[in-house]
Amino acid sequence: MDRMIYTAASGAKSMMQRQEVLANNLANVNTPGYRSETVAFRVAPLVGEGLPTRAMVAESTPRADFSPGVIATTGRTLDVAIQGPGFFAVQGTDGTEGYTRNGAFDLNAEGQLVTSAGAPVLGEGGPISIPPGNVISIAADGSISAAPANAPRNSTPVGRLKLVNPEVRSLTRGADGLFRSSGGEANADAAVRVAGGALEGSNVNAVEAMVGMIALARQFDLQMKLMQAADSASRKGAQLLGAIA
Repeated sequence: MDRMIYTAASGAKSMMQRQEVLANNLANVNTPGYRSETVAFRVAPLVGEGLPTRAMVAESTPRADFSPGVIATTGRTLDVAIQGPGFFAVQGTDGTEGYTRNGAFDLNAEGQLVTSAGAPVLGEGGPISIPPGNVISIAADGSISAAPANAPRNSTPVGRLKLVNPEVRSLTRGADGLFRSSGGEANADAAVRVAGGALEGSNVNAVEAMVGMIALARQFDLQMKLMQAADSASRKGAQLLGAIA
């Protein structure tokens, strides 16, 4: 009964972990460019004295679903959506380069182009600054032009978005929500294209996530019932042994 309780408890813990992942995905169903988190588990036998009859559930390397989201036109000049594979390069809070698909950009008090979380958006020469009192336009190759609000035709180039396309298998998501490559900083990729005045939506399937949470709740209940059955059987066995003694 000891191995039954251990296996059921380990399974219940894994169900709770998967619930947390699905809940986080649902919380980001409306976050532009969000890539849904995935999680997988494997059986890990316990190594120790006696026969290898006990096993636990171990979490495998967490990954993300990189399938594209739906691109919707917003008409906002600071909104940018990547068409096809690729990422925007931004500067994380730790100073390292991170990657995101969220193109809902804005300008901070210093005139720097930043993400909705305040992270500086990187150009091919570093953070991008926009002259005050100017409106910008973003071309398909990521080139940014600025023009005075009273003379929109007198535009001048002010930078170019650093667009990268690293191998997705090398990417891991950090606590700040940005992806980072295990191979170091990725080089700019001229083949990546963007659409100005548009945003890519989250690729989370809300219905699928809700169904998954319901299924996980039922599986958790099943694991708890197994633990209760094992405990009950153990108590009855102890009573029988006590009566024989």
